[in-house]
Amino acid sequence: MTALNINARIAVIGAGAMGAGIAQVAAQAGHPVLLLDNRPGAAAQAIDGIDRQLGKRVEKGKLSDQARMATVARLRAVDNIEALSDCALIIEAIVENLEVKRALFRQLESLCSADCILASNTSSLSITSIAAQLDHPQRLLGLHFFNPAPVMALVEIVSGLASAPALAECLYDTAKAWGKKPVHTRSTPGFIVNRVARPFYAENLRLLQEGAADSPTLDALMRDAGGFAMGAFELTDLIGHDVNYAVTCSVFDAYYGDTRFLPSLIQKELVDAGRLGRKSGQGFYDYCESVTRAQPTEISSHTIVDTCVVEGDLGAANALQARLREHDIEVIQRDGQGLLRVGDAVLALSDGRMACQRAREDGLDNLILLDLALDYRQASRIAISCCADIHPAALEHGVALLQRAGFSVSQLSDSPALAVLRTVAMLANEAADAVLQGVASAADVDLAMRAGVNYPLGPLAWADSIGLAHILSVLENLQAGYGEERYRPSLLLRRRVAEGRTFHD
Repeated sequence: MTALNINARIAVIGAGAMGAGIAQVAAQAGHPVLLLDNRPGAAAQAIDGIDRQLGKRVEKGKLSDQARMATVARLRAVDNIEALSDCALIIEAIVENLEVKRALFRQLESLCSADCILASNTSSLSITSIAAQLDHPQRLLGLHFFNPAPVMALVEIVSGLASAPALAECLYDTAKAWGKKPVHTRSTPGFIVNRVARPFYAENLRLLQEGAADSPTLDALMRDAGGFAMGAFELTDLIGHDVNYAVTCSVFDAYYGDTRFLPSLIQKELVDAGRLGRKSGQGFYDYCESVTRAQPTEISSHTIVDTCVVEGDLGAANALQARLREHDIEVIQRDGQGLLRVGDAVLALSDGRMACQRAREDGLDNLILLDLALDYRQASRIAISCCADIHPAALEHGVALLQRAGFSVSQLSDSPALAVLRTVAMLANEAADAVLQGVASAADVDLAMRAGVNYPLGPLAWADSIGLAHILSVLENLQAGYGEERYRPSLLLRRRVAEGRTFHD
């Protein structure tokens, strides 16, 4: 089956921000679109809002006025469900309530032709469960857009237990024809994005709770070292803690209390206090105009260094050597176990062990652990950790070297896998389990995380680039350090390492 014909009539039920956005996408793609809402006048108001938004694009030269008028002309507000009887696709974007959605689709099934595809924009409810009471559950699928729908590229095509594969392909092709980046996923809790993204929030919240660093520092590391558009704390402030916490609780409950999805007490306290983020004026940050935003913590050194020794392969941090040379630091290469020496300091990429543990087990005095960076040649910040008994002069040498190379240096407490490495390893681990369990393909998982939440790399491709053996070691060391199932490595990760393959082989 191919994409729906451009003349096929589309209906959207629910004229809130998401429903209006979906209607706009379909109308801009050329379809006649009906918009229905049970609130009197809401659908017409939504179309007026779309017109105003498109008008702003016209003013900025991003859209012709002819295109604006053509799009608005394809939109029509209707005030009764019977008007949708001849539609080819009906997309529901109403309240996230299972029984309300079930009742709506039962009504639509009795009203519309057998060829009409029924779709839900639900972000949290089971498509299988919504469809269970239909006479023909195979005609119902999930069509999950991301907010704002006209801007965000990703659409998750969600198949329930009974959903017809041919209809899933039709919706995939249709979303693609609408200029979107569709992915296939099975109807499991969180689908792809809301499941795989949980560690991004969870690991940063745990680091904050353990006092590894404050929120401005952790956010800066995610941006300036990890390449993420926003850190976890500024992002949850933007989303709203009530919303983000509710999604975490929903996924946690749906997976029968799996500790990988354990909600954070810190976030619960913010919700209980009504500190919901930007919309309430306060969350992890205070949004009053008079308040100056806290800055990330940094350490510095006045020591001068111009030479270092690299022993062996630095693994994912190998690009650091080129950066050192670019800043006129002499790099002497020797055989060894993947260490960088400067003065009395020994620097190494974290493998998931605490610095104190690795120093003792590997016999390394004055050990400084380096966090992961998306690109060591471009990152502006890097995190380090070290033993409590490191000699002050050694710490000065290590910091001086990184400063000389152009990094802002943020020191974390001696925490396993630091910040960016821990987060990326856990994102990759969750993504690997999603692939293992047949939720989606590796390619679709990576595309979903790039297009849906703007990750700099798909977590599986990122893990491939770091080296799966290293990611496995990090997770095993995290699990051993905490003694928790939360950090158990995915069977698929173990299998790929044993086979000598990557996730995308």
